[in-house]
Amino acid sequence: MTSLREHDAPAAVDASAARRVARYSGFRPEVQGLRFVAVLLVVLYHVFLDRVSGGVDIFLLISAFFLTLSFVRKLEAGRPLALGRYWLHVFKRLLPLAVLTVLGTLVLAWWFFPETRIDRIRTEALASVFYVENWALALAEVDYYAADDSTASPFQHFWSLSVQGQVFLLWPLLFGVAWLVCRRGRWAPVPVLAVLFGGLFAGSLAWSVYTTATNQAFAYFDTRARLWEFALGSLLALAVPYLNPPRLARVVLGWAGMLSMVSVGVLINVQGAFPGWIALWPLLSAAAVIVAGRSGSAWGVDRVLASRPLVRLGDASYALYLVHWPLLITYLVLRDRPVAGPRSGVVIIVVSLLLAVLATKLVERPFQRWEWPERTRARLAASVAVSLALVAVPVALWGAVDQRRADLLAEEALRNNPGAAVLEPGFEFAGDPQAPALPLPSALGEEWVGLPEPCSGEYAPEQEAVVEFCRQLPAVEDPERTVVVVGNSHMEQFMGAVIPIAEKYDWQLIAVLQPGCPFAIHPEGHDCRPGNDAALAYVEQVAPDAVMTTSTYAARMDPAGETVVGGFPELVDRLADQGIDVIGFRDNPRFDVNPYDCAQRHGEDADRCQVPVDRVLAPVNPADVLRGEPGFTSLDLTDLICPEGLCRPVVGNVHVFFDPHHLSWAYTRTMAPALEERLTAARL
Repeated sequence: MTSLREHDAPAAVDASAARRVARYSGFRPEVQGLRFVAVLLVVLYHVFLDRVSGGVDIFLLISAFFLTLSFVRKLEAGRPLALGRYWLHVFKRLLPLAVLTVLGTLVLAWWFFPETRIDRIRTEALASVFYVENWALALAEVDYYAADDSTASPFQHFWSLSVQGQVFLLWPLLFGVAWLVCRRGRWAPVPVLAVLFGGLFAGSLAWSVYTTATNQAFAYFDTRARLWEFALGSLLALAVPYLNPPRLARVVLGWAGMLSMVSVGVLINVQGAFPGWIALWPLLSAAAVIVAGRSGSAWGVDRVLASRPLVRLGDASYALYLVHWPLLITYLVLRDRPVAGPRSGVVIIVVSLLLAVLATKLVERPFQRWEWPERTRARLAASVAVSLALVAVPVALWGAVDQRRADLLAEEALRNNPGAAVLEPGFEFAGDPQAPALPLPSALGEEWVGLPEPCSGEYAPEQEAVVEFCRQLPAVEDPERTVVVVGNSHMEQFMGAVIPIAEKYDWQLIAVLQPGCPFAIHPEGHDCRPGNDAALAYVEQVAPDAVMTTSTYAARMDPAGETVVGGFPELVDRLADQGIDVIGFRDNPRFDVNPYDCAQRHGEDADRCQVPVDRVLAPVNPADVLRGEPGFTSLDLTDLICPEGLCRPVVGNVHVFFDPHHLSWAYTRTMAPALEERLTAARL
């Protein structure tokens, strides 16, 4: 006969598990209202203050809070985690609104944005829908060669959603690890999770503090530097059931947290300081509001947050975050303004709220309630795949059409886009007068000049600092000359005219190009010195026939500021003593506006974009003082860049510049015959 104790044991276990599950159950309307306040802060600060509020960080913390509650209930109840289904279900829920926003933004970009931005916008559309936009932005922040854009990307706000999506993939794996540990060690889930998320919090916060101090622009978008914010949300979810402050403390805690949360964006430069330790300010403020919970007092902040309007708006907070940013950026592009005014800002916010409520009601809710995909994992996977394809396919087709057009124009470029050749005496244009100027806006990313191979064989650098920057044309057997091009991105662009000459005369061409650093013995700026010292050692290792570099530095729109590169005369003397010729290119002008964008904006009236050369360069090449120095040749190609004393954006149906201070490869290659003549005249 079975004892009464044996009968009661399973019931006692079930009751205990039910109590533990109940601790983490129940709808928290005040947290849903807090979610709306966090997103509203983001919108208000973006629109009116052109600043970051810290609201995004709170939104991320709340996401982790709810996610953790959901999985803890499963672990405590002993239910399967079903990770595959969870992942598919989450993205089936998130993607419809995201896809709608991406497609709508692409339409706005097609109608209203400059063509020069379309290629980047297409790339970021794909990065956004595949939840990697934060990494795309992080790499752009540290990419010297990234486009010089004064207006933010209409997809920039997807960085936080990308981080969130990555965490939605990672966090379930952590709960799976906790499940395995609990099963093998027979430990309770909550302590195991507390240790797991506590370690992740400490490690990620330490990394965040370090990277924010050393490379804040990259750290801001770095998932690793943001994981601690999610971990804090998870730790908060684990702790809240055990925190029961008295009513008065809840009232004080709630209002203090709310006031602190609202003020942080005004008192500190969030974007310039986050995501280091200072991000604890808004997150702990929000945590205080969550711990305060339902105060039971008429004076508690929860009476506001848990009100029906805020809870309903909290339901639409995801849509509000999605739609407000592309609307704001599109308005700024249309009006050519850096920020929205008070009236236009109010209109943008009202329209964003209306669109968010409608999108939530007409798109998000119906897809959430759609039962057909939930019946099998295959159907869930199909719904996710279709959502991704709705963006990927049109973006790919759009890019392919633009590429096909570019290829066809390139085939006719010699006839239709002669560039600097029109400056030759007796030139007669025989091309299509309606042909567009090259490069096309969609091809601007290809205008950086580069050599195809890393330095290898006898040209492999011994200096570690040079390895990253050293490139060469394919090895030439018994070259006529060995020429090393050294310097910064301006010398890189001049190389567009050098490459055709090197290929014609069987030169072995090598390039060591360090972004932002002109070549000299004592370069100006501490950051350039190690790289230049290594480059000089490499040049002496290779012992080429000649070195090509920029001899001057042209200040932006300041002719009096054009000077010989500091330490350049010493460089000439040192290399000349070793029998190495130095060919110094005068720097090209730098403008305060982008000539390419100006020409695109004004079309046939592009002449209004021209700038007299005497407004950007000194009357005489400053490097001419070195003429006559043994082993030195001064080259001034200003008459090709700014013919007849005018720096025009387009010469010979080719854009001379593709940003405010870099020559286009399309144009510099047309300068090759003129450069060849000058090198021949100098017996080089």
